[in-house]
Amino acid sequence: MSEFLTYSEDFLTSNNGYWTAKEICQQPRIWREAGSNVEAKRAELNDWLNPILAKSDLRIILTGAGTSAYVGESIAPHLTTQLGRQIEAISTTNIVSNPLQYLLKDKPTLVVSYGRSGNSPESVAAVKLVDQVVDDCYHLVLTCNPEGHLATNAQKQDNSFSLLMPEGTLDQSFAMTSSFSSMLVSTLCIFAPQAEQLEKAALAADSFFANGIASVKEKAALDVQRLVFLGAGGLQGIAKEAALKVLELTAGKVISYFESPLGFRHGPKSLVDDTTEIIFFSSTNAYTKQYDQDLLAELARDEQAKSIITLDGSLFGDFGDLDDVWAGLPYIVYCQVFSFFKSINANITPDNPCPTGEVNRVVQGVTLYPLEEK
Repeated sequence: MSEFLTYSEDFLTSNNGYWTAKEICQQPRIWREAGSNVEAKRAELNDWLNPILAKSDLRIILTGAGTSAYVGESIAPHLTTQLGRQIEAISTTNIVSNPLQYLLKDKPTLVVSYGRSGNSPESVAAVKLVDQVVDDCYHLVLTCNPEGHLATNAQKQDNSFSLLMPEGTLDQSFAMTSSFSSMLVSTLCIFAPQAEQLEKAALAADSFFANGIASVKEKAALDVQRLVFLGAGGLQGIAKEAALKVLELTAGKVISYFESPLGFRHGPKSLVDDTTEIIFFSSTNAYTKQYDQDLLAELARDEQAKSIITLDGSLFGDFGDLDDVWAGLPYIVYCQVFSFFKSINANITPDNPCPTGEVNRVVQGVTLYPLEEK
């Protein structure tokens, strides 16, 4: 019988947590498949993408809603450095509510859209608004659902290209886990492939699943009311996603917050008390790490938090010279596992933490309004 995250399949099924646990655990394999998937499509991708990237004034926007938006926020700083051009992460929820504040009519624009189901109302609407507002626009769709609106619409448009994630990433659980990380890995492999970094990240996660789960389970049993996730640069996007996972999987019973280490001093640190647990994402960049260490030392001197957990290579079999954007992968796996145990401890059903329907796997209840340009 299968076992995931120390629990038997029978236990997980009876507690409505099977899919969440399984989808968290499959990620190292999925990342490798995502890399292979991009390489298999490389020629086709290049034929479509290279003429677009050749535009010197091209604007690139990474977009999605909720967790899908955090894909872009986690990788935009790294891609900006790698490509030598500004990459922007703008959520579809912002584009849809304020399109004329975020879109430029005369600026050639490539929009990279993320969507697990590809049916989020804002995701579909954002594509249409970009087509309406921007004269010269292109759409690269990364989605887990071949039958979703994002994928099927892209297949009908000459200015669009749709890339499907590996099989199994259309998460059956409420919270996005393998869908999030597969879209993140796929984007990196498209724009800034680093096969060695990808494999190191996968090996780090493999090591964690083999040796680190019991320790996380023990830490997650700590009774806290607040969780804070801190990360610099692109790791702040990972921190935001980690905070959302706790909030989702505990149905809001554990309040979560995210910030950058430097930003945390500017007011948010006031929330720390003896019911607060802090999870700190250590940067692998030597310069950035100086600021990380300063705040960690300050938090230790304050003696206010109930617990401080520092994530670094030592927890994942020593992943060496892994760049922050790739270190974010084992970091988010740690936080997904942590959130899963928090959910179980709170007697919440992880696969459907809100069975009364106030929040849903695919957002509902969004009224879309036509944009009338003046």
